[in-house]
Formats: sequence, structure tokens, C-alpha cells
Amino acid sequence: MKVLGIESSCDETAAAVVEDGKKILSNVVATQIPFHQAYNGIVPEIASRKHVEWILPVVRQAIGESGLTLEQIDGIAVTNRPGLMGSLLVGLNFAKTLSWITGKPFIAVNHMLGHIYAAHLEKEIAYPYLGLMVSGGHFILCVVHNFDDIEVLGTTIDDAPGEAFDKVAKFYGFGYPGGPAIDKLAKNGNAEAAHFSMPHLKPGHSYDVSYSGLKTACIHRLEQFWHQDFEKTPENIAASFQEQAIKILARPIAKAVKDTGLKTLVAGGGVAANSLLRKRLGEIKDLQCIFPSLKYCTDNAAMIAGLGFHYLKAGRTSTSDVTASPRVTGFSKKGRQ
Repeated sequence: MKVLGIESSCDETAAAVVEDGKKILSNVVATQIPFHQAYNGIVPEIASRKHVEWILPVVRQAIGESGLTLEQIDGIAVTNRPGLMGSLLVGLNFAKTLSWITGKPFIAVNHMLGHIYAAHLEKEIAYPYLGLMVSGGHFILCVVHNFDDIEVLGTTIDDAPGEAFDKVAKFYGFGYPGGPAIDKLAKNGNAEAAHFSMPHLKPGHSYDVSYSGLKTACIHRLEQFWHQDFEKTPENIAASFQEQAIKILARPIAKAVKDTGLKTLVAGGGVAANSLLRKRLGEIKDLQCIFPSLKYCTDNAAMIAGLGFHYLKAGRTSTSDVTASPRVTGFSKKGRQ
């Protein structure tokens, strides 16, 4: 089964064709980074307008590079949540229209489940396992029972990890996107330059994370945590912040490994490309960490097409009245979405 995937949840216009949920025939991503760089962040109005401008040529390119014709496509998968509402609607309405014109089935899928599925594009992974969805807007630690069945263990109680990276980078002028800029600077910095505190979470939140305190400390109270033997260089600030940010992420994961007895963790999302995160999770005892290739960590349509295959194979298609949602809807502390 050959599935066309469409992804437009944020600032990447992407389309891909994937066969049987695994074989990537094409994967096209049109990035909007140059258009948002001057603002050090994503401007929703610009993002949605670029999606409108680019989605048709991107889909045409993806089909063309796959070596197939539109008639040979068996189904269409598209992101409908979560994300920027205007951006989501561009992709969703395009997929609906294409489905109506061609008579081909389509499925609206959750972007976060797509990030977890990304690693399945390259490896055979047995269920169940621990799943880590970590990005600019989200943190979800869960037990993954199947492609659409997750049990949420923990989330963020305030800021997402990627959001904290972006805001620290913006404040200090490190560059945009903030995550890669900090990761690059940190390689030449000393993580001992500042000693930030771990967040104190209330009972019952041991699988959750909090980043508002670290973000505030790094931006507004750096002097309080700075070791006076070190110069306040961009490299040292980046290294100290990143070290603590990854420690905050690793703490609930280590606890989940101990509590669940699961020995495999699959990560996805833009922050999963962070080099220190990959290193630290690899150091957790008795845990096998599986990361997608870097190009499948960030937003892409191959993960959407791959996940969509499983829905379409099971005959679970969407109807024309399905809508978009900016929120991560449908997940509970236990149960199927």
C-alpha cells in the first residue's frame, strides 16, 4: 500500500510517499526558517501563508520523486493535530480535497504519534516500549502499546523543553532555531559554569517535567547560579543551560525504566536530535534507546505516511467532517486515543 503523507502543523511544508509503512519512496520538506529568522520565532500568519503557497508544488514533487502517479497512490494521511491552527487547516483541507477529487481514502493522524512512529521507518521495534515525544511545544513520556495506543505517564506542567531552548537562545541572541544553536555552542563551552537547581515537583508528578524555573533562572537570574571562575561566554551559558535541561528530561525517564521494567525507549520530536540528550539517555543503565535519523526527528511527512498506512490497513479512515485541533487531544493517563 502506497500512502501519500502531508504535514503542515507548524512551519515546515512537507509531503512524502511511503510504501507499506516502511519503504520511503520520497520525502520532501520545504523549510520556512529564513522567513521566521528575523523574528527569532515562528510567526503563525507567515507560516500559514507559506503553506498555502507551497503545498501544491511540494505534494507534486513528492509524488514525482516517488516514481509513481497520483493514480497509483492508495491513500492519503495528513496531520490534523496538534499545531498552529492556520497551518494545520492548510494541509487538512488540501488532503480532504485531494481525497474527494480522486476518490481515495484519507486518514487524519496525530502529529505526536507520528513522531513516535518515525523510528519505525528505519527499524523493527517490538511493542510495548517507553515512548518519549519531546519538541518545541510538547513533552510526553508514555508506554506505547501499539501504533495508536499509548498510556501517558508524564507531561510538562508548564513550558516544553524546546520552548525553553528557543527562549533562552532568543534572549541571548544565540540564533534561530534555538535548539540547534545552543547544541552547537555548548560543544565548546563548560557545563560547570553555572549550577542550576532541579525543579521541585509535587507528589504524583514524578514523571512530569518543568522548565519555567530553569528558563527564568538562565535569563533573569544567571548571576545567582554562575560560578565566578568562569567567563560569561555564549558557549558557557549554552553548555550550562543545556546540561540542566537534559538532566530534567532524564530524571523521569530513569524512574519510568525502573517502575515499568521496560528496557526500550523510542524518542521522537525536534529535541530528540539534541546530541547531549542522545548521549545521556544512552548512559541510563539497562535501557536501549532508539532515535530516528536526524532528518526524521524534525517535522516531516514520511512519519505521517508511515503511521497512516496502519490506520488505512485496518480500514480506519476519516470522514470529511474531521477538523483540526491546536491541542494534543485524545490522550488520557491510560487508554486508547
